[in-house]
Amino acid sequence: MSILASFPTLVLHLHSGPSPALETEWLGFTGSKDFRRYLTAALELARQHRVRGWIANDQLLGAVRPTDLRWVAEHVLPTLAELGVVRFARLEAQETLNRMLIGHMYQNVTPALPLQEQSFADLTSARTWATELASPFTA
Repeated sequence: MSILASFPTLVLHLHSGPSPALETEWLGFTGSKDFRRYLTAALELARQHRVRGWIANDQLLGAVRPTDLRWVAEHVLPTLAELGVVRFARLEAQETLNRMLIGHMYQNVTPALPLQEQSFADLTSARTWATELASPFTA
């Protein structure tokens, strides 16, 4: 695992191998402008490294505005599918309301996309699952 980029509230990790994955490690609350800028950078790095897995480590992510959640649903997640990401692992935010809002957004959006989404309680399991060779047709 290597660090591809580091921002004040986000670290982007690359998990190399036959099925590379990008990990977003949120370190705390991020305002809307930076939230979108950081995720746009993450998408570009995912494109460059041809990742097939994505690990959203949202454990320390602070509150996310509803407009930013809509942007993730309408822009980020469909772009991941277009890039060929087939496994989306997520570690839920520790903050209860944030966990519920983000979880609801994923439940509404990911079933319509050609990627597998799964929640994990620990980072090691999320990383292992996201970096396994996967096709959109296997569980």
